[in-house]
Amino acid sequence: QVQLEESGGGLVQAGGSLSVSCAASGRTIPTYPMGWFRQARGKAREFVAAINWNGGRTYYADFVKDRFTISRDNAKNTVYLQMNSLKPEDTAVYYCAARTRESANTIYTSGEDYDYWGQGTQVTVSS
Repeated sequence: QVQLEESGGGLVQAGGSLSVSCAASGRTIPTYPMGWFRQARGKAREFVAAINWNGGRTYYADFVKDRFTISRDNAKNTVYLQMNSLKPEDTAVYYCAARTRESANTIYTSGEDYDYWGQGTQVTVSS
């Protein structure tokens, strides 16, 4: 079992920055691919960013490229999402996810590829 807990969400003005974290407990995550997803009110969950097990590979949705950065600190069992130049359309609940099944040394962009999810943290960007 892996428990994931997101933190760091909040309210920020458009153009501002926010960093959200995902702390894992129960089992360590050093070998797990991790991802961030988001779900806005009334919309389907969508992929935001993903990182491979050692942080050597990352991938981003087009709408966050050059604005968001995913990173991980395996010694701290934590994954981060740094969000810059935030826009009102970035408003959503942000979820982190861990893939614990057997994985290739790659990244995963579909929610179905992940096995554990956090409860989410709300990010609200005001215009």
